[in-house]
Amino acid sequence: MMNQEFTGKIAVVTGAASGIGYTVAHHLAERGARIVGLDLNDRVHELMNDLPGRGHHSIVADLTDPSAASTAITETVETVGVPHILVNSAGLALLDPAVDVTPDRWKLTLDVNLSGTFYMAQAAGRVMLEAGYGRIINLASQAAVIGLDQHAAYCASKAAVVGLTHVLSLEWARRGVTVNAVSPTVVETPLGKAAWAGEKGEKAKAEIPVGRFAQPEEVAALIAFLAGDDAAMITGSNYVIDGGFTTV
Repeated sequence: MMNQEFTGKIAVVTGAASGIGYTVAHHLAERGARIVGLDLNDRVHELMNDLPGRGHHSIVADLTDPSAASTAITETVETVGVPHILVNSAGLALLDPAVDVTPDRWKLTLDVNLSGTFYMAQAAGRVMLEAGYGRIINLASQAAVIGLDQHAAYCASKAAVVGLTHVLSLEWARRGVTVNAVSPTVVETPLGKAAWAGEKGEKAKAEIPVGRFAQPEEVAALIAFLAGDDAAMITGSNYVIDGGFTTV
């Protein structure tokens, strides 16, 4: 019988129409959570309707709009209830040599990866703090702790997500809200497989001590642990899930 540890819990997941976000939404739904999935892609409606369990909700939102987060959390509270869990999975990677990064691409990367994460955490944090309970998990990246070629904007945005995680955890710990970050290496989502196909991917795998990329289900399992009651003593941490790459 499937573990139902999240029965009665409401989880907001951004980037829920694809990749890690969708896998997390499915993983938590299988374990009893009611999911509120946010995505820019309106396919999120169909995908959330097809999740295991009942009572899921979907919202199309552009998180580069500073007002979108508070609107989404208000809708969540009014239609489903006060969220217990927030997973900030929405993100993008626009890769350029540092000397070629345009202002528009720099701004968009930070708007999605950093500002979108902050505004969602802020909006959810307000209702979680009032309720006295919350679990917030921010998707960072191994790029938060090491430099990667052509990743100037991406590395900067993800390092800032880890810094933000530290501050929020410090401010909110005594009021029942934990905030942690998860930092994967390349994850074999459909986009990840396409971006790292062929010789480029094989070379990258060879540099990882375990010899492979991460699976989305492995990332989802770590997020689920941090979202659960057993992780109540863990806050302000950044969990790197990269097969030992950053320790080499």
